Amino acid sequence: QVQLVESGGGLVHTGKSLRLSCIASGSTFSDYAFDWFREAPGKDREFVAGISYSGRSTDYDDSLKGRFTISRDNRKKTIYLEMSNLKPEDTAVYYCAAGRRDYSSDYVTPFESDFDSWGQGTQVTVSS
Repeated sequence: QVQLVESGGGLVHTGKSLRLSCIASGSTFSDYAFDWFREAPGKDREFVAGISYSGRSTDYDDSLKGRFTISRDNRKKTIYLEMSNLKPEDTAVYYCAAGRRDYSSDYVTPFESDFDSWGQGTQVTVSS
């Protein structure tokens, strides 16, 4: 397993941007696929974006396409989530999740059960 630490959350106004980071340690970073999930107050945790272990595949929740971008830097062992044109409904705790993949599984999966390492979360609050 890897250990994950998220950062970059904060309080921003509507229309602004934030970049979240998720730093991994403890195992071979390039063997892992990563997702971002978020949990808003009173709601279930939901899939935001994912990137495959090779980085060749990415996917997003349909409602977020065009505003959010996921990327990875294997040298820095870091996953990023660039969020632009933020809206109050983006307010949530954002979690990074990692799952080890074999070389035939170079795709994104949006299911929490496919990930066994989770960060502690970082709060994003968007004010109107």
